Amino acid sequence: MNDMTPITTTLKDWETDQEVRWCPGCGDYAILKAVQRTLPQLGADPAKTVFVSGIGCSSRFPYYVESYGFHTIHGRAPAFATGIKLANPDLDVWLVTGDGDGLSIGGNHLMHVLRRNVNMQIMLFNNEIYGLTKGQFSPTSRIGTTSPSTPLGSIDRPANPCAFALGAGARFVARAYDISKELPDALKAAHAHQGAAFVEIFQNCIVYNKDVFEGFTDKKNAPQNQLWLTDGEPMLFGSEKSGGIKGIALDLDRLELKVVDVADGNWQDAGVLVHNAKNRTIAHLLIEMPFGPFPMALGVIYDDPAPTFESAVIEQNIAASAGKEASLAKLLAKGQTWTVDGTAQDPN
Repeated sequence: MNDMTPITTTLKDWETDQEVRWCPGCGDYAILKAVQRTLPQLGADPAKTVFVSGIGCSSRFPYYVESYGFHTIHGRAPAFATGIKLANPDLDVWLVTGDGDGLSIGGNHLMHVLRRNVNMQIMLFNNEIYGLTKGQFSPTSRIGTTSPSTPLGSIDRPANPCAFALGAGARFVARAYDISKELPDALKAAHAHQGAAFVEIFQNCIVYNKDVFEGFTDKKNAPQNQLWLTDGEPMLFGSEKSGGIKGIALDLDRLELKVVDVADGNWQDAGVLVHNAKNRTIAHLLIEMPFGPFPMALGVIYDDPAPTFESAVIEQNIAASAGKEASLAKLLAKGQTWTVDGTAQDPN
């Protein structure tokens, strides 16, 4: 958790005087509003909050939040955010990136901020396309995606952002989508986590990849196609109106997940799993569930805190300086030294 003295703010306190400039209908508007509504509930202080972004549509974010902000360079936001957190660990750092910015040129930097476990919230907006540069396919675009750069359809296998994060050593992984009412809950959980908290947010690109997530975000499809995970609660989805209650169980013979029917609410007899957010193995299985045969796993998928990078750096620096006098003069005079006299005109 980012320790701070809670202060009282409102949504208005987090809105800037900048004109918000995304395409009309873009999912980024909903994400921005969700963040601005969540920050007052966290007791966040604008004077101690920093938003850091790279390049892309999502990276306009720092302009629209009334706090400190850095709009950095393509893919390098994690490096800047790490430096900010090390320089002042008391700051509440939010990293904003996209599927292109964070998983293409920035994949290496994102991997290291996750494995190091730097204490910050990472929001990756995934619209499965390059929106800012006019619709080229991105690392998360599906096979067959047509775009200006792939008119015959992309043949690249898409990256799975949450699988990438978990594989890189992330200790917190969550999913939500732009207009979901549960998005603020995922952000709150990320903020409460001690360490690097990765949140993938499915975001609708109204111009270049419209409704690509409609299969599970559309209201009529949501009950049977969304699995919202809550620690300690059974993995249930569906409704009586949409074909019945179903659950996620473990096939012990194949060591993989399976969908089971739940009769009369008796999920125990159906073998439905109870979500344990600290179970890394089940988290992997949930993230890799193919959508269609399975619902989309949403909410907090994995949450198992570990010591943070900056705390280890601080402890190391304290240990290294223990019992030593801080003296620049002694440091400069240490070892072989010499004195230069005279001038260029009279070297003697």
